[in-house]
Amino acid sequence: MKKIPMRKCVGCGIQKPKKELIRVVKNKDGEVAVDFTGKANGRGAYICKDRKCFDLAIKKNAFNRALESKIDDSVFEALKERLDDHE
Repeated sequence: MKKIPMRKCVGCGIQKPKKELIRVVKNKDGEVAVDFTGKANGRGAYICKDRKCFDLAIKKNAFNRALESKIDDSVFEALKERLDDHE
């Protein structure tokens, strides 16, 4: 039986399989981007594919804390568009 990697959503805090979440990654140069493959190198923060979780994460400043840096609004816009497409 294969082990399923689990990750915690920075918005709601619920653990889910990695494939059900969207990853935001900060690479070694400090650049932050949405990682749709889930395989980019760097520190990652995961969010549910739900707009409520995204809004909660923004309110709690969870991405900035998880990635240990200030995140540009363009990253949030790209993520918001992706979430809107999902619904």
